[in-house]
Amino acid sequence: MSKKTNSHFTQITSLLNDLHKSYPTYNMGRHLSTALEGYGDVWGMADKELLYSLNKYKTELDLDIPHPLDIDVQDIIQQGMNLDNILEDNEEEEY
Repeated sequence: MSKKTNSHFTQITSLLNDLHKSYPTYNMGRHLSTALEGYGDVWGMADKELLYSLNKYKTELDLDIPHPLDIDVQDIIQQGMNLDNILEDNEEEEY
């Protein structure tokens, strides 16, 4: 094994450890399956290419952070969940 390949291997295992620490509810199969989704046969995949795929996957995960909804949007959602009040108001107005 060449020094460069060993370096890629070490970086891959380090990256997999980082993924496990950052996303402990995701199992290893999920990480690998998602990271390698676009590849057909990974049997002959070079370590360098695997490292690239895992880095890209981790970057996408890190960027996919849920953002809090604006207060107006939360209000609309809450009103939509309480449609019973609107129906009662309309029935009272008709009489």
